[in-house]
Amino acid sequence: MSPRTSSRPKRVVVAINPSASFGAKSDIGPALVQTLRAEGHEVQSLTEPSWLELLASARAAVKTKPDALVVVGGDGIVNLGANLVAGTKVPLGIIPSGTGNDMARGLGIPHDDTEAAIATLAAALQNGPRTIDAARISFTDDATGQPAERWFLCALSAGFDAIVNERANNMRNPKGPSRYIIALMIELAKLKPIAYRLTLDGRVIDTQGVLVSLGNSISLGGGMKITPDAKLDDGLLDVLIVKPLGRAAFLRIFPRVFKGTHVTDPRVRIERAQRVRIEAEGMVAYGDGERIGPLPIDVEVVPGAVRVLAPNPGPNSVHEG
Repeated sequence: MSPRTSSRPKRVVVAINPSASFGAKSDIGPALVQTLRAEGHEVQSLTEPSWLELLASARAAVKTKPDALVVVGGDGIVNLGANLVAGTKVPLGIIPSGTGNDMARGLGIPHDDTEAAIATLAAALQNGPRTIDAARISFTDDATGQPAERWFLCALSAGFDAIVNERANNMRNPKGPSRYIIALMIELAKLKPIAYRLTLDGRVIDTQGVLVSLGNSISLGGGMKITPDAKLDDGLLDVLIVKPLGRAAFLRIFPRVFKGTHVTDPRVRIERAQRVRIEAEGMVAYGDGERIGPLPIDVEVVPGAVRVLAPNPGPNSVHEG
C-alpha cells in the first residue's frame, strides 16, 4: 500500500542520548531540532543529563501521544525508543550517531551522513511510517528476581557473541566498531562449546554451539551481517546457530560475517521461528547491544508492533499514513 502524504505540521519528541550531547557529535541533536522547527513542526527536545532521566522524560512524553518519537544516538537509544513505542501508534524515528547503528543500516537510514539522515526523517514524517515486527523477550530480572519483559528490534545475542558484548560494553577504549573486534579477540582465547536447548515453535533442539543469535534485522556489532536474509516484516526471527569451532576455524569464518557469506559454511545453521526459547547454563542475553539478563529467555515476534520513520523499502512492505 502506498504511503499517504500529509503536509500538516507534526508534534515531535526528540530524545537525545546524553553521550551524544558533547564532543564531535554534540551538534547532531540541535541540528535535527532546528531543521524540524524550520519545517513548521512542534518539537519537544529532551536533553537529560543521564540515561535514567532521559528514559523517564521520554516515557512521559510518549504518553501524550505525539506524532513521533525521534531518538538521536546509537542502537542503545533505538532500543530505548522501541521499548517505549512498541504496541502503540507512535512512530519511532532514528538519527544514528552511535557506534554500530545497526538498526539504521537495516532500515536503510543513512548511518554515516547526518544531513542525509535528517532529510530522510523529514521526508518520512510527511510520507507516513513503515510498520515492522518487534520481538518481545520474557525473562527473569537478575536484579529483582521477578518476571520481566523487554523488546528488541534488531538482534539478540545469547552465546559467544553475548560474552563479547559484555566485555565490549565494559571497555572505555577504543571507540567505534573496533572495540567489538578487540573484545572478540580477547574472548576468543577462552572459546569453548556451550550446551544449548533451543525450542523453536515447539520443536526442541539440543545442541552444542559457540554462538546463538536471533535476527529480526540483518546485523549487529556495526555491520556484522549475522542473519543476512532476515526481514523486518515477515513475522519470523532468523535463528543463527554456530556449531563448536576451534580458534583457527573461528578466525577463518569470522571475516565472512561482514559480507554475510558465513552462512554457507556447514557448521553454520539458520532456522526460522516466531517463538524461540533459549536455555544454557551460566549464559546471558543481549538485545540490541543492551544487557537483558540470564538465560533461559522466551522470545516472540509480534508482527507490526512498531512503526518506524524510514525510507520506502519496496512494494512488498507495508506502510501506514
